[in-house]
Amino acid sequence: MSRVWDVPVDDSTRVRDVRVAAEEASACAGLPPNRTATAALVATELATNLLRHADDGRVLINLVERGQDDGRGTAVQLVSLDHGPGIPDVAAAMRDGYTTTVAASLGAGLGTCRRIANDFDLYSAPGQGTVVMARIGHEPAVRNQGPPPPGPRAGGVNVPLGRAEHSGDAWGRVAGGDRLTMLLADGLGHGVKAAEASTSAVKELRGLAELPPAEILRSLGRALRPTRGAAVAVAQLDMTAGQLSFAGIGNVGARLRTDGTWKALLSHPGIVGAQAPASVPVQRVPWHPDSLLVLHSDGLPSRWTPPDDGMLPGCDPAVAAAVVLRDAGSAARPVRDDTCVAVLTAGGESRHGSGA
Repeated sequence: MSRVWDVPVDDSTRVRDVRVAAEEASACAGLPPNRTATAALVATELATNLLRHADDGRVLINLVERGQDDGRGTAVQLVSLDHGPGIPDVAAAMRDGYTTTVAASLGAGLGTCRRIANDFDLYSAPGQGTVVMARIGHEPAVRNQGPPPPGPRAGGVNVPLGRAEHSGDAWGRVAGGDRLTMLLADGLGHGVKAAEASTSAVKELRGLAELPPAEILRSLGRALRPTRGAAVAVAQLDMTAGQLSFAGIGNVGARLRTDGTWKALLSHPGIVGAQAPASVPVQRVPWHPDSLLVLHSDGLPSRWTPPDDGMLPGCDPAVAAAVVLRDAGSAARPVRDDTCVAVLTAGGESRHGSGA
């Protein structure tokens, strides 16, 4: 069960708060001192940019896995979100030295963040705002390591209700052979007990990913009986067949974007571990190079509008998830629950990203 940090950046004291949160997250991830310092520097740069230029900016910090199974795969993921003016010249902002030569400009310091982070990406639209993501792992970043390897990628963001210490939602993914399986769980209720249920579902996935989605849900039903239970959705991509299989129980939403068109994938009523149905329908849909899947808990408004920007499938999935999170809500529709958004993309090189 991992911590979640959600820090609004609305005055100068918040820059320190974001830095301290990054240091706390680094300790939870077991990062060595040099990488903790890197996370603190990136946090400071992101928060400073928000303070100078953004409206309603915030920094989300999650602990995520970068793929290793040796205990050193946990990374600190920092995501800044804002509704500011956007970055007018992203290419210029990405150049090292932009901080010192144009210190007052939006995007100052982002080139440094990209260079020292293990993974980095951003999305910026004029008049709509900017999302910046940086992940800091145990080992120093390798500069000029090139684009991520081809193939599907998964990422997400997780926000607790009321900036609580833990979110009752969780997501995870397991890749093996020609399959990638992604899961999102929404533990019943809020707080630690809800987090225990959702985290248990994610942990169990590691031993179940070779099963088809309906079988995964049945197995999770047995594993989650000692917990409160959870709403769970499972999406499994067969890369060889070019097919996505989806099954869900409870109020986890799913939207699939293909050829510029969004389609809802439906979950079945129930609670995994408590009141699961005897059988679960599985939906199978084609998966294309431009496909993008969004799984989300019910912290998003029920009728959120999917983004129509065709560039999102080329972003890091965590960036796409953060854009969905940012644009689905508003001050008029405040978040009333923990909120988790996970995204699966077909992969490919991001316009501004680095890392795997």
